Amino acid sequence: MKFSKYNVFLHYNSHFLAYNAYADRYLILDTILYDMIQSAIVYGIGDLKDIHPDFFNALVENGFLISNEIDEIDEVRKLIRSVDANEDIYHLIVNPTMNCNFKCWYCYETHIKGSKMDGDTIDKISNHIGRYLVENERVKTLMLSFFGGEPLLYFDNVVEPLLIKAKNISDICNVKFESNFTSNGFLIRESMIEKFKNLNVKNFQITLDGNRENHNKVRYVNEQRGSYDEIIKSIALLAQGRINIIVRINYTSDNLYNADDILEDLSKIENKGFISISFHQVWQDKNKLLIDTVNEKMQAFKKMGFGVNHSILTDTVRNSCYADRQNHATINYNGEVFKCTARDFKSENKEGDILKDGSIQWNNTHAKRMEIKLKNKPCLDCSILPICGGGCSQLALEYEGKDYCVNDFDEDRKKQIVFDRFFEFHQ
Repeated sequence: MKFSKYNVFLHYNSHFLAYNAYADRYLILDTILYDMIQSAIVYGIGDLKDIHPDFFNALVENGFLISNEIDEIDEVRKLIRSVDANEDIYHLIVNPTMNCNFKCWYCYETHIKGSKMDGDTIDKISNHIGRYLVENERVKTLMLSFFGGEPLLYFDNVVEPLLIKAKNISDICNVKFESNFTSNGFLIRESMIEKFKNLNVKNFQITLDGNRENHNKVRYVNEQRGSYDEIIKSIALLAQGRINIIVRINYTSDNLYNADDILEDLSKIENKGFISISFHQVWQDKNKLLIDTVNEKMQAFKKMGFGVNHSILTDTVRNSCYADRQNHATINYNGEVFKCTARDFKSENKEGDILKDGSIQWNNTHAKRMEIKLKNKPCLDCSILPICGGGCSQLALEYEGKDYCVNDFDEDRKKQIVFDRFFEFHQ
């Protein structure tokens, strides 16, 4: 037997917190047990089993002690592949347009006025869905997501027809169908709610940029008209229709401290059990000292009955990005195919094209993406590799040939991730 390389030991009050990142298991140890482990690490496992058999067995059962024959990096590689190659769900993201009714200062996308998916591309996507579900019998669920741009700009002409086609094809193929939207929420109308429900729209992600005052400085129709109140009304309409909403609060050093105002406004909504809150730092804001305040705000929302989540707690191996997965494609309004949605949809970044018969002609970038993980040397010696995985495939592509760390080689930051996961999921 040997100690796993994915063991992490942290001080926890007067005890020690032991964590194994591959098994995703925690043990709380007193000083004597911790000293036993440290002695065994230095002098060998030796008599540990005889001295304290129950403790030895607990270490084995929770992945802290493993067989000498196990290649742990290979086990992580197998885990990553098993997740990314899962065939149960086919996730298709569609950008009906790259135009938007707002111009947020932090947006990374290039908005294209007049961009709109035409009937020919709608037919190609419809053909693709039918072809894919017939050729891949293991698919149990078709997930159709709408992104952009603002997808609701063309709800009547693009989105609704695609939803109807996708649902009909899924029904014929006996495949479960679900849909969701990433939207600014401004264009949602009461007349849409019943259509959403009939077409299996399960959730929306809608962004707020701080409280009313801060949000209206970022997302406004004109100098006299903001968008905050109408978006709150849209969230209320969706909740009333029993459609789940993730309210993404984009925070900065300037607007985070006013999140209590958002809590007050959302608390007035009926059916708030359908609302979850997700905090995301605007990428241009580099202040790393906001995490304690974020946690305080999250707890305030949680106490009021809202679901909460935070990106730092995510296991990006077992819950990898959709762009890492084989059963995923993002189709732009013009028929170009991408994987990552967190980068600009420029033609030079595309990874394929959708053809008339519904097939996708992938290029070399796509092939490289699907094999790029675990080629970063620093990751191979990292104690939290089984929950980090070195980040997403997009980062791996962009840093190809360079040593990098998604946690900036900051060991304290890695320890904080372990602590945060413990307090969020095991307390």
